[in-house]
Amino acid sequence: MDIHIHSAYLPHTDPDASLAFYRDALGFEVRSDVGHDGLRWITVGPAGVPGTALVLEPVAPPGCGITDDERRTITEMMAKGTYAGVNLATGDLDALFARLREHDAEIVQEPAEQPYGVRDCAVRDPAGNLIRIQQS
Repeated sequence: MDIHIHSAYLPHTDPDASLAFYRDALGFEVRSDVGHDGLRWITVGPAGVPGTALVLEPVAPPGCGITDDERRTITEMMAKGTYAGVNLATGDLDALFARLREHDAEIVQEPAEQPYGVRDCAVRDPAGNLIRIQQS
């Protein structure tokens, strides 16, 4: 059986800020930017890896079955970095970290050797999603 991850979803609170972070700071390419009823879904992915993408989606858009209280809870969790996240890998962690710092990314942890055997760092995207990046 051949199976792979095609896309994963991360919520955004500001599509323009999220687009700038993933495109300009991380260097992802924009695969699509779709708007509907004032909302935007932006698909980004690493250049040269067309089969893997992140879809940046509105937080619990209307009609998705989420109550206002649940939407508020999700938004509060996102602001703390406890709702969603993704782990990335790069061949040059220090260069990518320097680029993130140049783009004023919210730094959670500078590059460090972890007790579980990887060297990584952590940042938050503009919506608060935790992004861990490890040296590959």
